[in-house]
Order: sequence, then structure tokens, then C-alpha cells
Amino acid sequence: MKASQILAAALLLATPTFAEGPIAVAPKVKIVKATPITSANIDSVTGSLFPSKMLPIGFEVGGRLQYSRVQKGDQVKAGQLLGSLDTEIIDAQVAQAEAGLAAAEAGSTLATDVAGRTDKLKTEGSVSDLQFKQSDTQSKAAQAQVLAAKAGLAQARAGKKRHAVSAPFPGTLIDAPDQTGGMIGPGLPVYILMQLDPLTLKTTIAENMRAAIKPGMKLRVMSVGGDARTDDATVKVIIPSADPQSHRVPIEISVPNADGKFVANTLARVYYPTTEKKPGYTIPATALGTQNGEHVFTVDSKGELRRVPVIVIERGLREVTVQADAPLGDIVDYPTPALVDGSRVSQR
Repeated sequence: MKASQILAAALLLATPTFAEGPIAVAPKVKIVKATPITSANIDSVTGSLFPSKMLPIGFEVGGRLQYSRVQKGDQVKAGQLLGSLDTEIIDAQVAQAEAGLAAAEAGSTLATDVAGRTDKLKTEGSVSDLQFKQSDTQSKAAQAQVLAAKAGLAQARAGKKRHAVSAPFPGTLIDAPDQTGGMIGPGLPVYILMQLDPLTLKTTIAENMRAAIKPGMKLRVMSVGGDARTDDATVKVIIPSADPQSHRVPIEISVPNADGKFVANTLARVYYPTTEKKPGYTIPATALGTQNGEHVFTVDSKGELRRVPVIVIERGLREVTVQADAPLGDIVDYPTPALVDGSRVSQR
């Protein structure tokens, strides 16, 4: 055997081998302490924010859109004109109905005069009963024509009013025509009006919590994806019928939104009192993970990670107050998406 072969064999025997491959190096993390506090009996649930009112608005009649007085995003008042259709044809119909009424009134005046004269002549015996009845009938028919003409005029004027639409309540225009001149079909939504102050938070609670929450109760609401919050949300109604699938009780909460920080059709979390007491902790704001729900990573004595979901009660610049279903002790500061539940880490 050559010397080079002998050396290679010796190096191979001297190199340790592992049946399970190379040993993984535990990532190093910064570990901080979670400070226990006296926790209030508070729980939370997530729901969706909806406009307190929403209405698609269209014209009752069809026609060509002549004017649009508003744009998307405009704040409008109740009764404010939004838009109108071309009224050339309906104006002609109104004029025709007015002329018809004038003619009917003239005919009625003449027929009434003839009937009065005939009645006088009948009293004197100059005309027969048949002639009197004919003139009287003609007078009544002429009066009926006047009523029909008035109804026709009222219908034409009502049709003209339907060529314009106004806001039925104050709110924000979410949709409006970008241009005029197009044909609009009857009943087709042209504007979408939403009342965004207040908003309505719709969610569900467990049946055993129904007795603890009453209409008119003030609750805290915080947006899930933003920094909006309020402590003046009010319970509007508790529906006395559980959802057939989740068997939870639906509730609706009025959320004030005068500053516009809450966004309709997004998620928000509402906090409510409960009889169940959960552990509370103060942790550094940098220790709170937000990917796939707010959480922290605890570290046991062996350096093994455990992902624990938390509910944020108070948010500060440096610290946050949370509740958790499991005790928190040593937790990871500045958690990264690479951390996995059950893996091991070492302290740096």
C-alpha cells in the first residue's frame, strides 16, 4: 500500500462520523422576563366592522345621466342632491298634462254653465227631463275629466321628481359615476352611500357570557390591523338566538368613529368582562410576535421554545400588558419568523 493511501485511511478513521448527520447548532436569542401582574377579568373576541348604514342609490326611472353633483369620498348631508337625469322628455309630458288639465277645466266650466241653464229652463217648463239629465250628465263627465287631468299632471310631475336622487341620510359616498352622459337603467345602483360614524361591530360571544354583557355597556374596541382604539364602544343589541353552526350568541356593538381611524369592513377586537381570570403579564413591546396572531415564545430550562398566544390589554411604546392561557416566564425578545414551536435555542 502506498504512503498516500495509508495517510488517507488514517484520516478517515480519525474523522468522527454521525449516524444522523451533522449536529444542528441551536440559534442564539435574547431572553427577557415576563413580569406577572394582577389581571382583570377581561376576555376578547374578534369581529368585523360594518357601516352603521349602507344604501345603493339609483333612479326609479331610466334615462341619460345629465348631472352628477358629487364624487367618490364626498361627505354628504341628508337631502343633498346627488345627481339628475335629462328631463327634456318628461318636461314635455308635464307641459302636455298641464295643457290637458286647462282644456278639461274649460270644458267643465262650459258644461257646468249649460247644466245650470238647463236646470233653470226645466223649472220654467221649457225643456224636458231628458234634456236636463243629458246636460247634467255631461257636466259631471266634464268634472271627471278634470280630475283625470289633475291625476295625469300629478303623475307627470312625480315622474319628473324621479329624475333626481338625493341622500336619504348623512354619510360618505363610496361609489359615484366618474362621468355623465351615459344611459342609466331604472333601479340600477349609481351611488353607494355609507354612514361610517358610528360603525357597527358584529361578533359572537359564548352563551355563558350573555348574562355579563348588557345593552348600553361601554366596551373597549381596538382595530386588528391598525392603531385605532376606543373605550366608548357601546353594546347595541344581543341577539336572543344563537348561531346554528357555532352555537354562539351574536352581538352588535356601536363603535364611534368621528376621527375616521376605524375602517369599515376590517377586523377589530372587543374586550369584555368575564368571570374567568387569566394570568396577566407586562412584557417588552419588542417581545410581542404578530405573525399569524399575537404571541410570545417562552423558553424552558432545556432551551425549548413554546409558542403562546396572548391577548394585548394595554399597548405602550416600550411595554405591553398581555393575558395568556399559559404561564409566562422566560420569553424571547425580538422573535423572528424563523423560530419554530418545539425547537431549541441558546441564550446569547
